[in-house]
Amino acid sequence: MSIELRYFASLREALGQADETLELPAGVDTVGALRAHLAARGETWARLAPGHNVRAAVNHAMVGDDAAVQGGDEVAFFPPVTGG
Repeated sequence: MSIELRYFASLREALGQADETLELPAGVDTVGALRAHLAARGETWARLAPGHNVRAAVNHAMVGDDAAVQGGDEVAFFPPVTGG
């Protein structure tokens, strides 16, 4: 069960990538759990940890950390302010 991840603006620059496909590990079934999973990758990724000011969208709808994530979803992360 995989999902598509998108990173925007300063997150994209800091992480060095705009997108990726991720196989969802067991137990990662919410945006908050996904953020914690990604943050565990290391210091650069820690900016995605729950509690940090990062916005998330699942399938183009803005959501909170308690939103469900399932195979086939597109999850996007944004800094709180993006340029236009």
